[in-house]
Amino acid sequence: MGNNQQNSLHFNEQKSKTVLLSRRKRKERKDLEIYQNFRPLTQVVSLKYLGIIIDSKLTFREHINYITDKCYKLIFALSKSAKINWGLSHDALKSTYTGAILPLLLYGAPICANTLTKACYNIKLTRVQRLINIRIAKSYRTISNEALCMITGLTPIDIKIKETAQLFQITKRNKKEEEQFNLDTRTKHWLHPAISFTILED
Repeated sequence: MGNNQQNSLHFNEQKSKTVLLSRRKRKERKDLEIYQNFRPLTQVVSLKYLGIIIDSKLTFREHINYITDKCYKLIFALSKSAKINWGLSHDALKSTYTGAILPLLLYGAPICANTLTKACYNIKLTRVQRLINIRIAKSYRTISNEALCMITGLTPIDIKIKETAQLFQITKRNKKEEEQFNLDTRTKHWLHPAISFTILED
């Protein structure tokens, strides 16, 4: 309290909240008695910080549900408005994905990349990408997700998340030695499925 006043820092205790982070599987309720400006702070099970919803178990479940619902609303609103012009073109839909939907899916990826590898969370993100891919490719719903990514030339979202997390770690370490890292390339530069390489590790 005294240091805050000396540094001219002001906090709103009504908007400040606390959350207890614990990895224990058993359910337990423990109230945190934290005071700010001589007033107790409210304890919650999850809170939003810098656009990322952090829950008490660090599962990021609420964050994934939040970003997927936001992407669904954006896609459906885009489809609804595009009916006036008989649908949007391939380039327009692809630009919408790379400029609006993909940043939402990748936001906070370096933090929760390990969580997103779980099948239940990966399925939710893949459904969002599949929904916009169907509209980009103008294809039927029975087509596989792998074929959609090949037609649209978009990297599968699970690989894109790993790429973003790996790139963050490389730039964070700021190593001087060279480190190989693959980025997105156009479809015409992809290797033919008949061409394969054998990777040997020491």
